Amino acid sequence: MALHNTFGQEAETRAVTYLMTNGYTILERNYRFGKAEIDIIARLKDVLIVVEVKARSTDFFGSPETFVSRKKMKLLVDATNHYIEQNNLAFDVRFDIIVYVAQNNQWQQQHIEGAFGPWEW
Repeated sequence: MALHNTFGQEAETRAVTYLMTNGYTILERNYRFGKAEIDIIARLKDVLIVVEVKARSTDFFGSPETFVSRKKMKLLVDATNHYIEQNNLAFDVRFDIIVYVAQNNQWQQQHIEGAFGPWEW
């Protein structure tokens, strides 16, 4: 497996651990619909949380969250709508980004709650 895939999986695993430690229930990992993939679908009380995990080995080219494009946002919204319909859910939805920058084996994390909404794409 390519090193960048392993790095991304490590970031997602760290995000899941972080979320569970903070009271979130993990419903899905790597949920796919069409061309979209949702890294993590979680629940916190009566809110469905859709999490995009972004990890970089440096922030030299910018903060990792800036790499979530409008196209990616639209794909996440579409996949979320499909998930909600397939599971007959009636929750409020929040879109979060969990960011990791790992330099010299030091992982820095930032959780951006409500990073974007379905109206932004």
